[in-house]
Amino acid sequence: MFDPYFDSVAAFVAMGDHGFFVWSAYGLSALLIVTNMLVAVRRQGRVRAEIARQARRDGARTSPKAGASPNSVERNQ
Repeated sequence: MFDPYFDSVAAFVAMGDHGFFVWSAYGLSALLIVTNMLVAVRRQGRVRAEIARQARRDGARTSPKAGASPNSVERNQ
């Protein structure tokens, strides 16, 4: 019914004397994928913080000063 290609787990790990190359390729690929994900998450946090800073800065610039109406500023110009 089911005939496995390898006779044992040790034969599977050895991969016919190519195990070092096969498993190092898998390991390196996994390391690069995880690193890429971590870099993306950190960068996303930085971008969100920068957007929040810009929103606060823009909000402070556009808010009218105490006692002045938004229309009075336009009339003086």
